[in-house]
Amino acid sequence: MNKVILMGRLTRDPEVRYTQTSNTLVASFSLAVNRRFTREGDTQTADFINIVAWGKTGEFCSKYFKKGQQVGVIGRIQTRTWEDQQGQKRYVTEVIAEETYFADSKRDSSANIDDTFGADNQASSGDTSDFEISSGDDLPF
Repeated sequence: MNKVILMGRLTRDPEVRYTQTSNTLVASFSLAVNRRFTREGDTQTADFINIVAWGKTGEFCSKYFKKGQQVGVIGRIQTRTWEDQQGQKRYVTEVIAEETYFADSKRDSSANIDDTFGADNQASSGDTSDFEISSGDDLPF
């Protein structure tokens, strides 16, 4: 089974491209995901994870996600390899987003998101899911 559930803050606005052959939208962005544990006296450490969202999910991300927002992503890990211009083999590991959610608390969300998606402040690009974040949860970040 290949399933990833992440929650973090966007490090930049999603970048949008279109495929050459089928003109499919592809949005890519990076999430800063805090590590769960830290050593005593150390500062909080984060991992920066590359996310790729295709089609309708990518369109949703590009339209509503902004730098600094806390979001949830459910997807799968994928690795790719290619040869660069110098003939060096390159590798990348990324998460392919299948579902994306707003995860900011209501007080942290911008007004236009509340107006667009109602008072519960959760919007999904997937069909259905049990992945919910309430503002009262203790989160490590």
